[in-house]
Amino acid sequence: MLKSIYTKPYLAFDFGAESGRVVLAHLQSGILTTEEVHRFANEPVEYGGSLHWDMPRLWFEVRKALSRLEEVELAGIGVDAWGVDYALLGEHGELLQNPYHYRDRRTEGIVEEVLNRVSKEKIYNATGIQFMPINTLYQLYAAQRQTPNLLEAAKCLLTIPDLFNYWLSGNAVCEFTNATTTQMVDPVRRTWATALMQSLELPAHLAAPMVEPGSIIGTLLPALAGDTALAGTNVIAPACHDTGSAVAAVSARDGTAFLSSGTWSLLGTELDSPVITSDALRMNFTNEGGVNGTTRLLKNVMGLWMLQSCRQAWAAQGFSFDYRELIELAARERPFGHLVDPDDESFLRPANMLEAINQFCTRTHQPVPQEAGAYVRAVLESLAFKYRFVLRSLDHVSSKRIEQIRIIGGGSKNRLLNQFTADATGRKVLAGPAEATALGNVAVQILATGGASSLQEVRAIVDRSFPTEVFEPIETDKWDQHAERFEQYCGSIYA
Repeated sequence: MLKSIYTKPYLAFDFGAESGRVVLAHLQSGILTTEEVHRFANEPVEYGGSLHWDMPRLWFEVRKALSRLEEVELAGIGVDAWGVDYALLGEHGELLQNPYHYRDRRTEGIVEEVLNRVSKEKIYNATGIQFMPINTLYQLYAAQRQTPNLLEAAKCLLTIPDLFNYWLSGNAVCEFTNATTTQMVDPVRRTWATALMQSLELPAHLAAPMVEPGSIIGTLLPALAGDTALAGTNVIAPACHDTGSAVAAVSARDGTAFLSSGTWSLLGTELDSPVITSDALRMNFTNEGGVNGTTRLLKNVMGLWMLQSCRQAWAAQGFSFDYRELIELAARERPFGHLVDPDDESFLRPANMLEAINQFCTRTHQPVPQEAGAYVRAVLESLAFKYRFVLRSLDHVSSKRIEQIRIIGGGSKNRLLNQFTADATGRKVLAGPAEATALGNVAVQILATGGASSLQEVRAIVDRSFPTEVFEPIETDKWDQHAERFEQYCGSIYA
């Protein structure tokens, strides 16, 4: 039953890989309403031959948002952000360097180096996490080899949302859901996998104490709050991993899969415990931490990064397309003309995404796209096919039949991709909410402050407040005819 004592609004800072947003949420009579109080670009910076996040700029945006709310009494403040990247603090709590961007090239070839020292089976059994070169484990290993002096000067390691929480509250902790993305956490004991880190000579002592989502980290620092209404506001750790927050907002159990659709696509289901088996390892599934002791069994797929990068390439050529225009162009193109594997390494950080798609098509003896709509359709159809095969694997690894897919995040507004997903998988799709990450951030804050009695209750609030759009499979037979061709291009292992 809803409690009425917490009528103050909640503030969610939601940092994405492309942009950030600050959302003020009000809970009244069982209905959640939101207003965006600030939005800003998140643009990495390149210097010294490396790619970094511009943390001073992002912190400036945090301060700007807080300055707009000085007369608002808040029930809590929560921060979520992307996973895997980390910050190093020095002896006096200072940031030693702008954190590396996960697309920086320093981890090229590092996974193979690590596996020469510790077997894939041992790492997976210790962490249950998908093998990706962007994981913190490999970033730290690269740092140990390339910039050892920086690690030696460090006194603490924090993930990106934990860094913001530290700057807000003065308390340095690592929240569990985001910590699991590092591939340095034991998901069963819910502690740091120190034995694994030590076997790779990584500085396990730098890892900050771990806290569960919903923990009150502290209160807003007086230097930030001053004598405004913000003084004494609780800083609350939501599911600090953005996907963890998105999944916290919706139910993804009992035959439902979640698909967090954005720069990355994360497709999985919520379970009570990790699945660390030979099949899960073979199919490269990940067991990320969830809220209330749950596990998010999922796979990472490249996602709409490909489309974002195509837009950047066209902009560099002097062509400006908005997303709506590109989707309309794609809808008019011939189906299945060009298919690519979104997870091919050539798409992770290409100099030019259009050229990378051309090269993949040439390599697989397909015609090269000629028009913008053809490129976009290739990306969207390929993503939908990827979801089809990941879903088949998820059925197998989880020992559950997935009947429907809940698409959340910004990509849920892409109605063409939603229909492609329904057709490719043969499963019903429920799309929305688009701002699931910020809503999940708020949902955990509501739980932490006693505004709802259970995760189920707060999810029901979100469902009641933000309706979904349904997409039923229509042309599954046409997708079936091209599925084998797509699978040949992928060369991946599926059930």
